[in-house]
Amino acid sequence: MKHLVVLTGAGMSAESGLKTFRDANGLWEGHDVMSVASPEGFAANPELVLDFYNQRRKQLLEVKPNKAHLELANLEKHFKVIIITQNVDDLHERAGSSHVIHLHGELLKARSVRNENLILDWKKDLILGDLDSHGDQLRPHIVWFGEAVPLIDEAAAICQTADKLLIIGTSLQVYPAASLMHCVPENTPTYFIDPNPSISSTKNLTVIAKPATEGIHEFISIF
Repeated sequence: MKHLVVLTGAGMSAESGLKTFRDANGLWEGHDVMSVASPEGFAANPELVLDFYNQRRKQLLEVKPNKAHLELANLEKHFKVIIITQNVDDLHERAGSSHVIHLHGELLKARSVRNENLILDWKKDLILGDLDSHGDQLRPHIVWFGEAVPLIDEAAAICQTADKLLIIGTSLQVYPAASLMHCVPENTPTYFIDPNPSISSTKNLTVIAKPATEGIHEFISIF
Protein backbone atom coordinates (compact mmCIF):
# COMPACT_ATOMS: atom_id res chain seq x y z
CA MET A 1 0.00 0.00 0.00
CA LYS A 2 1.36 3.42 -0.99
CA HIS A 3 2.44 5.71 1.85
CA LEU A 4 0.70 9.10 1.91
CA VAL A 5 2.17 11.66 4.31
CA VAL A 6 -0.07 14.64 5.07
CA LEU A 7 1.11 17.92 6.57
CA THR A 8 -1.72 20.05 7.98
CA GLY A 9 -1.96 23.53 9.47
CA ALA A 10 -4.53 25.96 10.80
CA GLY A 11 -6.37 26.23 7.48
CA MET A 12 -7.36 22.59 7.89
CA SER A 13 -9.47 23.37 10.94
CA ALA A 14 -10.61 26.87 10.00
CA GLU A 15 -13.71 25.52 8.23
CA SER A 16 -14.71 23.78 11.46
CA GLY A 17 -14.89 27.20 13.12
CA LEU A 18 -11.48 27.29 14.80
CA LYS A 19 -9.68 30.55 14.21
CA THR A 20 -6.28 30.49 12.58
CA PHE A 21 -3.20 31.05 14.69
CA ARG A 22 -2.86 34.81 14.43
CA ASP A 23 -4.10 37.73 12.37
CA ALA A 24 -2.10 40.20 10.30
CA ASN A 25 -1.28 42.28 13.38
CA GLY A 26 0.41 39.36 15.11
CA LEU A 27 -2.44 39.03 17.59
CA TRP A 28 -4.13 35.83 18.67
CA GLU A 29 -7.69 36.38 19.88
CA GLY A 30 -6.70 39.94 20.81
CA HIS A 31 -3.53 38.95 22.68
CA ASP A 32 0.07 39.52 21.74
CA VAL A 33 1.23 36.07 20.68
CA MET A 34 4.29 36.07 22.91
CA SER A 35 2.21 36.87 25.99
CA VAL A 36 0.20 33.65 25.64
CA ALA A 37 2.51 31.34 23.67
CA SER A 38 5.96 31.57 25.23
CA PRO A 39 7.64 30.40 28.45
CA GLU A 40 8.28 34.05 29.28
CA GLY A 41 4.59 34.87 28.94
CA PHE A 42 3.67 31.98 31.22
CA ALA A 43 6.24 33.05 33.81
CA ALA A 44 5.01 36.64 33.72
CA ASN A 45 1.28 35.94 33.91
CA PRO A 46 0.40 32.25 34.28
CA GLU A 47 -3.27 32.96 35.01
CA LEU A 48 -3.67 34.83 31.71
CA VAL A 49 -2.04 32.00 29.80
CA LEU A 50 -4.08 29.28 31.51
CA ASP A 51 -7.31 31.21 30.90
CA PHE A 52 -6.39 31.75 27.26
CA TYR A 53 -6.02 28.02 26.67
CA ASN A 54 -9.11 27.26 28.75
CA GLN A 55 -11.09 29.36 26.27
CA ARG A 56 -9.47 27.64 23.29
CA ARG A 57 -10.25 24.25 24.87
CA LYS A 58 -13.92 25.16 25.37
CA GLN A 59 -14.18 26.29 21.77
CA LEU A 60 -12.60 23.07 20.52
CA LEU A 61 -15.14 20.95 22.39
CA GLU A 62 -17.96 22.85 20.64
CA VAL A 63 -16.84 22.23 17.04
CA LYS A 64 -16.76 19.15 14.84
CA PRO A 65 -14.46 17.75 12.15
CA ASN A 66 -15.20 19.16 8.70
CA LYS A 67 -15.44 17.32 5.39
CA ALA A 68 -11.72 17.61 4.79
CA HIS A 69 -10.93 15.85 8.08
CA LEU A 70 -13.41 13.11 7.19
CA GLU A 71 -12.05 12.69 3.66
CA LEU A 72 -8.50 12.33 4.98
CA ALA A 73 -9.63 9.63 7.37
CA ASN A 74 -11.38 7.86 4.49
CA LEU A 75 -8.15 7.80 2.49
CA GLU A 76 -6.86 5.16 4.90
CA LYS A 77 -8.88 2.69 2.79
CA HIS A 78 -6.49 3.32 -0.09
CA PHE A 79 -3.20 4.48 1.45
CA LYS A 80 -1.07 4.08 4.50
CA VAL A 81 -1.78 7.58 5.83
CA ILE A 82 0.26 9.42 8.46
CA ILE A 83 -0.81 12.94 9.35
CA ILE A 84 1.75 15.37 10.72
CA THR A 85 -0.11 18.40 12.01
CA GLN A 86 0.82 21.78 13.39
CA ASN A 87 -2.68 21.95 14.89
CA VAL A 88 -3.28 21.36 18.59
CA ASP A 89 -6.90 20.26 18.14
CA ASP A 90 -8.14 16.66 18.03
CA LEU A 91 -10.30 16.98 14.91
CA HIS A 92 -8.21 14.52 12.87
CA GLU A 93 -8.67 11.88 15.55
CA ARG A 94 -12.38 12.57 15.91
CA ALA A 95 -12.77 12.22 12.13
CA GLY A 96 -11.26 8.73 12.35
CA SER A 97 -7.61 9.20 11.34
CA SER A 98 -5.59 6.54 13.13
CA HIS A 99 -2.03 7.90 12.96
CA VAL A 100 -1.61 11.58 13.84
CA ILE A 101 1.56 13.31 15.02
CA HIS A 102 1.04 16.66 16.77
CA LEU A 103 4.19 18.72 16.27
CA HIS A 104 3.03 21.60 18.45
CA GLY A 105 1.30 19.68 21.22
CA GLU A 106 -2.32 18.97 22.07
CA LEU A 107 -4.90 21.28 23.58
CA LEU A 108 -6.70 18.42 25.34
CA LYS A 109 -3.61 17.45 27.31
CA ALA A 110 -1.64 19.03 30.15
CA ARG A 111 1.90 18.42 31.28
CA SER A 112 4.12 19.04 34.25
CA VAL A 113 6.18 22.23 34.27
CA ARG A 114 9.12 20.22 35.62
CA ASN A 115 8.84 16.98 33.63
CA GLU A 116 7.78 17.44 29.99
CA ASN A 117 7.21 13.69 29.66
CA LEU A 118 4.56 13.66 32.39
CA ILE A 119 1.50 14.25 30.22
CA LEU A 120 -2.16 13.94 31.22
CA ASP A 121 -5.42 13.96 29.27
CA TRP A 122 -7.20 17.19 30.16
CA LYS A 123 -10.61 18.43 28.99
CA LYS A 124 -11.61 20.78 31.82
CA ASP A 125 -10.25 24.18 32.83
CA LEU A 126 -6.61 24.18 33.92
CA ILE A 127 -5.88 26.55 36.81
CA LEU A 128 -3.08 27.47 39.19
CA GLY A 129 -2.99 24.77 41.84
CA ASP A 130 -3.61 21.90 39.42
CA LEU A 131 -0.57 19.75 40.19
CA ASP A 132 1.01 16.57 38.89
CA SER A 133 1.64 13.54 41.10
CA HIS A 134 4.91 15.08 42.31
CA GLY A 135 3.33 18.36 43.36
CA ASP A 136 4.43 20.43 40.36
CA GLN A 137 2.13 22.81 38.51
CA LEU A 138 0.54 21.62 35.27
CA ARG A 139 0.68 23.69 32.08
CA PRO A 140 -0.88 23.34 28.62
CA HIS A 141 0.76 20.60 26.55
CA ILE A 142 1.65 23.12 23.85
CA VAL A 143 4.99 23.79 22.19
CA TRP A 144 5.51 27.51 22.72
CA PHE A 145 7.79 29.90 20.89
CA GLY A 146 11.36 29.36 22.03
CA GLU A 147 10.77 25.70 22.91
CA ALA A 148 12.09 22.67 21.07
CA VAL A 149 9.74 20.63 18.87
CA PRO A 150 10.22 17.13 20.34
CA LEU A 151 8.65 15.21 17.46
CA ILE A 152 10.36 16.98 14.56
CA ASP A 153 12.96 14.23 14.03
CA GLU A 154 10.27 11.52 13.99
CA ALA A 155 8.25 13.59 11.53
CA ALA A 156 11.28 14.08 9.26
CA ALA A 157 11.95 10.33 9.27
CA ILE A 158 8.33 9.65 8.29
CA CYS A 159 8.55 12.13 5.41
CA GLN A 160 11.59 10.27 4.09
CA THR A 161 9.37 7.22 3.50
CA ALA A 162 6.58 9.06 1.62
CA ASP A 163 5.34 7.93 -1.77
CA LYS A 164 3.13 11.02 -1.96
CA LEU A 165 3.01 14.21 0.10
CA LEU A 166 -0.14 16.25 0.71
CA ILE A 167 0.05 19.68 2.37
CA ILE A 168 -3.16 21.35 3.55
CA GLY A 169 -3.82 24.70 5.15
CA THR A 170 -0.36 25.78 6.20
CA SER A 171 1.54 28.86 5.09
CA LEU A 172 4.83 26.94 5.05
CA GLN A 173 6.31 29.89 6.92
CA VAL A 174 6.67 28.40 10.43
CA TYR A 175 9.87 26.47 11.06
CA PRO A 176 10.93 23.79 11.68
CA ALA A 177 7.58 22.39 10.43
CA ALA A 178 7.94 24.11 7.05
CA SER A 179 11.19 22.24 6.41
CA LEU A 180 9.42 18.87 6.37
CA MET A 181 8.30 19.17 2.75
CA HIS A 182 11.98 19.02 1.80
CA CYS A 183 12.50 15.74 3.65
CA VAL A 184 10.56 13.57 1.20
CA PRO A 185 12.51 11.55 -1.40
CA GLU A 186 13.49 13.42 -4.56
CA ASN A 187 10.71 13.64 -7.18
CA THR A 188 7.99 12.64 -4.70
CA PRO A 189 4.61 13.85 -6.06
CA THR A 190 3.55 16.69 -3.77
CA TYR A 191 0.17 18.43 -3.55
CA PHE A 192 -0.42 21.76 -1.79
CA ILE A 193 -3.98 22.80 -0.90
CA ASP A 194 -4.41 26.38 0.30
CA PRO A 195 -6.76 29.20 -0.77
CA ASN A 196 -3.84 31.67 -0.85
CA PRO A 197 -0.82 29.54 -1.75
CA SER A 198 2.63 30.96 -1.12
CA ILE A 199 4.20 28.79 -3.85
CA SER A 200 3.40 27.83 -7.44
CA SER A 201 3.11 24.50 -9.24
CA THR A 202 6.30 22.92 -10.56
CA LYS A 203 7.22 19.58 -12.11
CA ASN A 204 6.51 17.50 -8.99
CA LEU A 205 4.35 20.01 -7.13
CA THR A 206 0.65 20.52 -7.80
CA VAL A 207 -0.87 23.59 -6.16
CA ILE A 208 -4.63 23.53 -5.54
CA ALA A 209 -5.71 27.07 -4.65
CA LYS A 210 -8.85 26.17 -2.72
CA PRO A 211 -9.99 25.82 0.90
CA ALA A 212 -9.40 22.44 2.51
CA THR A 213 -12.92 21.06 2.03
CA GLU A 214 -12.89 21.88 -1.70
CA GLY A 215 -9.27 21.14 -2.39
CA ILE A 216 -9.39 17.64 -0.90
CA HIS A 217 -12.00 16.63 -3.48
CA GLU A 218 -9.78 17.85 -6.31
CA PHE A 219 -6.85 15.94 -4.83
CA ILE A 220 -8.90 12.73 -4.68
CA SER A 221 -10.16 13.20 -8.24
CA ILE A 222 -6.58 13.17 -9.53
CA PHE A 223 -6.40 9.47 -8.79
